[in-house]
Amino acid sequence: MGRSWRPWRGSDVTGEQKGVRRGFLRRRSLPSVALAGTTVLLLAGVVLPAPYVVESAGPTFNTVGSHDDKQLVKISGAPTYPSDARLDLTTVYVTGGPSGRLNSINALLGWLDPSDAVIPEDTLYPPDTTGQQVDESNAAAMVTSQEDSVAAALNHLGKPFTTTLTVHAVIPGGAADGALRAGDRILSVNGTQVTSLERLREQLDAAGERGADVVVRRDGRTVTEHVKLTRDEDSQRWQLGVYLVPKYDFPVDVDFQLDQVGGPSAGMMFALGIIEELTPGSMAGDEHIAGTGTISADGKVGPIGGIRQKLQGATESGATYFLAPSDNCGEVAGHVPDGLTVIEVKTLGDAVEGVEKAASGSVADLPSCGTR
Repeated sequence: MGRSWRPWRGSDVTGEQKGVRRGFLRRRSLPSVALAGTTVLLLAGVVLPAPYVVESAGPTFNTVGSHDDKQLVKISGAPTYPSDARLDLTTVYVTGGPSGRLNSINALLGWLDPSDAVIPEDTLYPPDTTGQQVDESNAAAMVTSQEDSVAAALNHLGKPFTTTLTVHAVIPGGAADGALRAGDRILSVNGTQVTSLERLREQLDAAGERGADVVVRRDGRTVTEHVKLTRDEDSQRWQLGVYLVPKYDFPVDVDFQLDQVGGPSAGMMFALGIIEELTPGSMAGDEHIAGTGTISADGKVGPIGGIRQKLQGATESGATYFLAPSDNCGEVAGHVPDGLTVIEVKTLGDAVEGVEKAASGSVADLPSCGTR
């Protein structure tokens, strides 16, 4: 049996960046439980795998505190300031999956516990996914989340940095198929330098159906390719049809001391922790605030999974406020634990406002998932 905890996967699919993002970590075995009248069923369940995973509340980690005697988010290259608050990222325990199939006993225990969720395994993992693939995907998603959290925090604080966008893959049949290649470093679009993902999106939207002259650095040469753009039906934004990997050059060094936790959904809380450390005083006062959500470099907060379990974990850790992605509010309403106020956020700016108003005790005018 495999157990894990994760900040969970998010669907932060925006513009030219898409991908599966999930997070896992090994966890202890479940305690033994005896249920009168079901002995035969339980004994049989020991050897019968169940095609489900169980999600339950995981631990929380203070992004402005320490973990294993190390500062969780350590910043160098700029003045930092102490905080009296707790800004907790939240996680979800996961039992089952490619790292070790769930047995029938633990599936039954999950169904009996109202704070747990039992979901079909195939809704989370493609067929034939291995535990190693899951671990590698989680690790990559966490690294990306951490980098994006630094970018989002510095953008919020108005601290400049440079961004390089490289083509990771070209979508077969997409707009750039036959024009751009994996490894191309994008320099400019229609004569305007590309300095960030959001700037690229703006340039593509301005180009529209006219298409874009994309200048790239390829194999040591500067090459210009014309790309006839396609329009995304959902967002109505013009796209190149490529997967991009951003590389940042930050004016500060940020070291994250949180091993074995994967996935992207701690991004927003990492960003808040960075802002708190780089800002004189404490925007959070001495409040205990938890939250979850993916983050993009331009500060958009994305949805995650396991939101109800994260609410439970936050309550168990003593948090009184919880920052939740707007897209998860439908799952939150009616499931808010007593004593917890849930603040709805769409952007990092919303999250900062929520933290500041929680510190001043004036959250009544903020949108709350729990009131939907």
